[in-house]
Amino acid sequence: MTTQPRVGLLGPGLMGAPMASHIARAGHPTTVWARRREAADALAGEGITVASTPAELAAASDVIIAMLPDLPQLEALTGGPDGLWAGLGGPVVLVVSSTVSPAGVRDFAAQAAHDTHGQVHVIDAPVSGGEAKALDGTLSIMVGGPDADVAAAWGVLSACGSPTHLGPLGAGAVTKACNQLIVGAEVAALAEASLLARDAGIDLATLFDVLNRGLASSLVLEQKRDKLTTGDFTVSGPAKFMAKDLRFALEAAAASQTPLPLATFLRGQYEGLNAAGLGDLDIAVMQRYIDEQS
Repeated sequence: MTTQPRVGLLGPGLMGAPMASHIARAGHPTTVWARRREAADALAGEGITVASTPAELAAASDVIIAMLPDLPQLEALTGGPDGLWAGLGGPVVLVVSSTVSPAGVRDFAAQAAHDTHGQVHVIDAPVSGGEAKALDGTLSIMVGGPDADVAAAWGVLSACGSPTHLGPLGAGAVTKACNQLIVGAEVAALAEASLLARDAGIDLATLFDVLNRGLASSLVLEQKRDKLTTGDFTVSGPAKFMAKDLRFALEAAAASQTPLPLATFLRGQYEGLNAAGLGDLDIAVMQRYIDEQS
């Protein structure tokens, strides 16, 4: 692998598109593929190549980043004449940057190694910071995997933010589960606090100004305050994925016999939100969900 590995990115959406842009600007030959061709074509003017198939992307890549909702969406792209494995021309590091099950990513890595005769080396590197951090290239990137494979992808990940190597494969996914537990709790707490203040006649913009100067200040508050103040839940991070993310946290907890009572309660709340048909809106829509339950 050269000092500037060729990079392929699957899933150039809200997070993946700016990541691809930063990777290309860092000097890496970059190829993208999207199920919706127009999502990939939007990047073509930035000197990024658009692949017609996952196989074509794999043939042009030394490092592949998957920014897809979950492992089933990635697994669906691996087989067949147009799939990733068909395009392999040599060893590839496959970076799973989705929020996935820690056990699931280890199983996927073992299957990938078997199916490709050891050509595919999987690491997990989920990201946090939302669309705003993806746009400015300051994502927090949580990495798990063997040292050599992580080192091969390090420069690529560094173009998108600050990677931290946390341990063996799956360590990134466990860390992201911790992150999502905290984010899910913060969003729910901010939603409840906003309703309490509203019903007491307190201006929400003023409330969040005060909270942001105290111990309750957080990046979540900064990113979600306007949505909670205006009730405009235009999506920047879909609420529907939080129930899945909390399920992964609970699966990891069950494996280590770690009690997570808050995560159990929150999973029920986010599942209820999804069942109410609000999952495609921003996660701050938890405010509306709670309000409508009263």
